[in-house]
Amino acid sequence: MRKILVLVAALASASPAFADDSSLQLTLKDHKFSAAETSAPAGKPLTLMVTNQDSTPAEFESKALRVEKIVPAGGTVTLRVHALAPGRYQFFDDYHEDTTSGFLIVK
Repeated sequence: MRKILVLVAALASASPAFADDSSLQLTLKDHKFSAAETSAPAGKPLTLMVTNQDSTPAEFESKALRVEKIVPAGGTVTLRVHALAPGRYQFFDDYHEDTTSGFLIVK
């Protein structure tokens, strides 16, 4: 019983990984990102919501952010990124990389 109480107390005092996160919305339309360059605060977890308004699927990818996710046509996906150091992080649609790329500026 004591072990259970210790575990419950530890879980209650632990803060969720993304409790104080920043949220950004990106939109894909005509194989281009709306907000091709956006910014976020350094040192805070980040939630990215990517909406694909095109009639074909996209693959949101960023090697720098270490994320990769298929975004269905007409769909929205949510991606969670851990706290980042200041810098410039590229993202792109892997299916249309020649026209669809952008940058996240972390300050």
